[in-house]
Amino acid sequence: MEKAQIERINQLAKKQRETGLSEEEKAEQAQLRKQYLDEFRAGMENVLAGVKIQRPDGTIEPIRKKES
Repeated sequence: MEKAQIERINQLAKKQRETGLSEEEKAEQAQLRKQYLDEFRAGMENVLAGVKIQRPDGTIEPIRKKES
């Protein structure tokens, strides 16, 4: 996510606390937050894909996504 997008999220949050947001600004804020979270989650999954666990018996295995 670009620095300008994060700054815009922060601007909208500040305005929401101070004066409130118009419907267009609320929609923009929701869209920017969703985009930020999607990118954060994708980055976190990428980091976790490289994590390995070493068991007490010495074997090493990758972590797996938990089944729901």
